[in-house]
Amino acid sequence: MKVRGIVLACGNTQSPAVTDGDRFEVRRVASRPGRDEVDPVLAELGDGRLVVHGTDADLSAVALRLLRAERLTEVPVGYVPVDRRSAVAELWGLPTDPGRALDLALSGDADRVSLVRDDVGGVLVGRGSLGPVRGVGYGDDTVVLRGQASRIEVTPDPDGGPGLLVHVISKRLLGRRVTTTPARAFQLGCLPVEVTSDGVPHPRPMGKWTWYRHTEDLRLVRGVQ
Repeated sequence: MKVRGIVLACGNTQSPAVTDGDRFEVRRVASRPGRDEVDPVLAELGDGRLVVHGTDADLSAVALRLLRAERLTEVPVGYVPVDRRSAVAELWGLPTDPGRALDLALSGDADRVSLVRDDVGGVLVGRGSLGPVRGVGYGDDTVVLRGQASRIEVTPDPDGGPGLLVHVISKRLLGRRVTTTPARAFQLGCLPVEVTSDGVPHPRPMGKWTWYRHTEDLRLVRGVQ
């Protein structure tokens, strides 16, 4: 039987379900693998699919290599999350049980989902957050923030909207208020703020930030016709 794909087991991920099999080969790579590890795999992948076994940050790193190699439209990408709290799994309805997730990743249908980029060269596949924040933010031409908020979260839009969802979260005496705005791009100018993308903190506070939908989508295996 022809091997249908290659599984990238990122970091120290361990699962009895993820071992070499008739349908796939396993390659052990570092957490958040880069060009030297991912690009050789892409070169030998052919028409097979790529499966990422790791964290949302690992998937993001692989998606970035696909973007840089101009392979986004060609390569179906399956995902086996190691964290049951994975924002990617929650957004796109993916299983978090390793066995079920691997079976779907290897045999499910690929669906085009929006890939979000930032203005410092990264991509976002799950959840980005900033805060506490004080400044002015726009979702396309709509003002989503003028003043302060406890946190802003941005995710790809799972409902087929313009590309991403901007959630502005403000604390109240009796809970919190969340305002959600669909947009193709989110832009923020603010006092320096901590930024986290797919669970990875940016190295330094930022006074401005942009997330926007890429012109091409990620071919994520979801089992959706």
